Amino acid sequence: MTPGLGRVVMVVPTYNEVENLEWIVGRLRAAQPSVDLLVVDDGSPDGTGEVADRLAATDPQVRVLHRTEKAGLGAAYLHGFRVALDAGYDVIGEMDADGSHQPEQLHRLLDALRTADLVIGSRYVPGGSVVNWPRSREALSRGGNLYVRLLLGIHVKDATAGFRLFRREALEKIDLGSVQSAGYVFQTDLAHRAVRAGLRVVEVPIEFVERVRGDSKMSGSVASESLRLITRWGLRERRTQLSQARQGRRTR
Repeated sequence: MTPGLGRVVMVVPTYNEVENLEWIVGRLRAAQPSVDLLVVDDGSPDGTGEVADRLAATDPQVRVLHRTEKAGLGAAYLHGFRVALDAGYDVIGEMDADGSHQPEQLHRLLDALRTADLVIGSRYVPGGSVVNWPRSREALSRGGNLYVRLLLGIHVKDATAGFRLFRREALEKIDLGSVQSAGYVFQTDLAHRAVRAGLRVVEVPIEFVERVRGDSKMSGSVASESLRLITRWGLRERRTQLSQARQGRRTR
């Protein structure tokens, strides 16, 4: 139980993170002993699921969900969110298993959630930073987030970030049952839905550290899928705005 916030759980999706999982779980449990952990493993062939089971067997605040296939980051998070909501958690968070999101900075998000519905650990607000990324990758990430802001009309500087905390009421208002994005674009989708739902979204600065062990799951095809979906949502948003504007002129 976290004072002022209630029961908090971090949902951590995994696929082939055998080198990182025990390390990141230990850091989270040391940094925030009152926060629970829900590992969602997508059938990792490298033994990640077995490591998660061993950790859960010795720590009642760690729980594991085993999925039978690699269905995408968004699908894993949606599964974890539903389980966490059913379990009665008051706050449900997201965090990568590879160490890029530092558990030692989670307190920044927890503090901000006291006056927010969704808190995003942001690389691109004042005080935020990225460590060990080539300039080309950071430029691509910044450009993608600018594209999201311009096309979707939202104020979030780091809509693609995956270090987050939601109040349970926020996830209930977003309507997870209608979310269909399964890949990395899931992060942008939920940020957009939160803004459209009128929720208070706050960004706090974090230091994002590129993984040092294991392989990144980001690829060109993943980025292309995200770009296509964001463009589709943006065009749909513009059509809706134009339709509403025309209706408003007719009723004058």
